[in-house]
Amino acid sequence: MVERSSDWLAQPKRDLENARYEMDGQFYEWACFLCQQSAEKAVKAVYQRAGAEAFGHSVAGLLARLPLLNTKEKQREITDEERKKRSELTDLAKELDKAYISARYPNSHPEGAPFNSYTLTEAKRSIENAEKILRLCEDLLSSI
Repeated sequence: MVERSSDWLAQPKRDLENARYEMDGQFYEWACFLCQQSAEKAVKAVYQRAGAEAFGHSVAGLLARLPLLNTKEKQREITDEERKKRSELTDLAKELDKAYISARYPNSHPEGAPFNSYTLTEAKRSIENAEKILRLCEDLLSSI
């Protein structure tokens, strides 16, 4: 398999730019969905670089299943500090995962279209969450 982690990392950055654009246009549901997509692709970039298979669309699940990483020095276990940081980011990822379907499909809500259910506050928080996950992935990629 051709290693394309740089492509997998470039797209989430673009997705985050688009999320900000959608938020400014008051398309909060799309901003939230794009943040979920950004985080998903960023984590998949790490899998790509590690030569591992990333299955599914849950950012929280992908983070939880991140493989042991072969660093430039050697293969190593994840430190307790890294484990704590990933746990905190997994909580943020769970919030992003909620937008994967509900931001797009009316039947995922008791009533109303998805755009009726999303707010500016949620869009801002989603952008912050995606940025934190993207930074983790950039850090991990720089050490592999």
